[in-house]
Amino acid sequence: MYLPTRDRQQDPQAMRALVRQHALGMLVTHDGALPDADHIPFEFVEGGPDGQDLLRAHVARANPLWRRAGQQVLVVFRGAAAYVPPGRQEKLATGGRVVPTWDYQVVHVHGRLRAVEDPAWLLDCLHRQTGHHEAGQAHPWAVADAPPAYIEGMLRAIVGIEIAVERIEGKWKGAPPAP
Repeated sequence: MYLPTRDRQQDPQAMRALVRQHALGMLVTHDGALPDADHIPFEFVEGGPDGQDLLRAHVARANPLWRRAGQQVLVVFRGAAAYVPPGRQEKLATGGRVVPTWDYQVVHVHGRLRAVEDPAWLLDCLHRQTGHHEAGQAHPWAVADAPPAYIEGMLRAIVGIEIAVERIEGKWKGAPPAP
């Protein structure tokens, strides 16, 4: 990503917060010939078992993505974005030497993809992700609300993915977009 110094986000906590708030990441891999992108809700784990930050998620076993384990990957998380037209006053003050632009926030996470087939790991991942995303609901759903046999079947139909964060970079272009 082109990252001018003025737009570089230096605060790791701000980048982690964006990933947590906008958890649907675009995971970019390659199938050997062409790039591919999957849109997956991730959990950001700060300081995993060995102290390294992690991204965790799961995909359908039918999704070939998990078979790309070992690849260097990129996950893109997009925050707020807004089109910024040149203002009338700005046009007058500059003699018309202005153009429209975009203000946005984005985080790129780089790391190596790992597949996880351990049912206990997957169940723990489901509990954490569901708890996180259901927390703001009036009547939160929990994994325990589903019949155990159904969850057991679902666990056989998914594969976990984990990415150890090797590099994280953020770009906050322009003024912070309005929420």
